[in-house]
Amino acid sequence: MEQKNEENKTMMLQALIMVFIVLFPLCGYSAIYGYVDERGIYHFTNITPIGKKYHTVIPDKSKYLLGKGLDSSNTNNKVYDPMIVRHSQTHGIDPSLVKAVMKAESNFNPNAVSPKGAQGLMQLMPDTAKLMKVENPFDPDENIKGGTRYLKFLENTFQGNIELMLAAYNAGPSRVMEYKRTVPPIEETINFIKRVKYYYNKLKNPHEG
Repeated sequence: MEQKNEENKTMMLQALIMVFIVLFPLCGYSAIYGYVDERGIYHFTNITPIGKKYHTVIPDKSKYLLGKGLDSSNTNNKVYDPMIVRHSQTHGIDPSLVKAVMKAESNFNPNAVSPKGAQGLMQLMPDTAKLMKVENPFDPDENIKGGTRYLKFLENTFQGNIELMLAAYNAGPSRVMEYKRTVPPIEETINFIKRVKYYYNKLKNPHEG
């Protein structure tokens, strides 16, 4: 009997997952977590859970795509272009670079949260968001403003060296300084630089294969 109940729960969970996939196509590529409470009710969230026994229902596809390969399927997403252009002009930074970072960081998902706690479109860490005077990192306009301002800060810090700027954006300026102003030998950081440069080139030269 107990085994039958477990099978029913499994089937119900599978059905619920299918509903999620149909209604919310991988939720902008972010992960989906779930758990069953003591009453047998299923709970789901796309925010990295804390303090509950959640398990991964749908893995973070954006991190898989962006960490393992290059996904250019929606590089030309124009939803946030007006905000990107406005804040880029304010801070004197190339809007294509801002958009490339956004693509690599969140795949244009304003609700993205990384396992390390980075938030929103530009994946700002809480301390960075605070430093850039971002009150709500999930507000697209605020997040883009903060991320663009931070890129300008890094551009000034590293004299416009795009690889060092991106390395610092991913690993932190102190880590780049620790390696005497060179790209730290961190696989995630090296891959991040490659991804952003790839998307940046696609945005600057959209007609190239």
